[in-house]
Amino acid sequence: MSLIEQDITKRKERRHEDYTKLIGKPGYIAPDNHLWQDILSAVVLRKPVLLKGPTGAGKTKLAESISALFGQPMQSINCSVDLDAEALLGFKTLVQRDGQSVIEFVEGPVVTAMKKGHFLYIDEINMAKAETLPILHSALDHRRMMTNPFTGEVIEAHPDFGVISAINEGYIGTAPMNEALKNRFIAYPIPYLTGQQLAELWNREFPDADATLKSFMLNLAEDLMKQVKNGLLSEEAASIRSLLDATALAQYMDPLRAVRYAIAEKLEDESERDLFMDLAHTWKK
Repeated sequence: MSLIEQDITKRKERRHEDYTKLIGKPGYIAPDNHLWQDILSAVVLRKPVLLKGPTGAGKTKLAESISALFGQPMQSINCSVDLDAEALLGFKTLVQRDGQSVIEFVEGPVVTAMKKGHFLYIDEINMAKAETLPILHSALDHRRMMTNPFTGEVIEAHPDFGVISAINEGYIGTAPMNEALKNRFIAYPIPYLTGQQLAELWNREFPDADATLKSFMLNLAEDLMKQVKNGLLSEEAASIRSLLDATALAQYMDPLRAVRYAIAEKLEDESERDLFMDLAHTWKK
């Protein structure tokens, strides 16, 4: 039995009581034969994982699939410029107990994940302000511990605690990651699915859909990715998530209207919207 299999078996023996709803659902399809196993190797070695890829490429589904595989709950943080230490670690609040006012600390996702041995998923990590995330440095490196500045408590991470982060590079509102933070991660590129993997995804998600509709969506997806690679469309135009949404809509309306609602209308640039719809008309025979 491999190290990965041993670790999965051991972690699945744990019981998570009130946190079972936070265990993710499987379903990620890897674009090649190595990526999935390579990421699992970092997870079992307790290395923080950084998933780099365009929006809609499946980074969140990948994290959920890891949670499902290990049977381990996943605490989530959605980063923004408003993210602060309280959103990460928790906050103090006044409660009534036995007729008296008592100050209690409500633990946030980082503290809970460290203590309970959950995964911590940090989405769009480069959306957070540079001064916010260094508080996590000691939890992300070999020390796997931190001092809670709100309570003074020294928190040592549970052996199963793991961190998975996702990043969309070059998007509006993002900034380059602090080097000290980036160096604590093992980084993996997460590309869009293509070819057989893409067809497998559509067949799994829409087993009863018309073959002509699936062919239209798959051909359009491949074409959009080519245009993104050529610099004629932004990455959001080829989002797999949005194309799946469009396919769901297209079972109840004209596919051209479905792709316009699910994708084209979200593109900021008018010329990109026009190009997108021109491509869609090309494949809708």
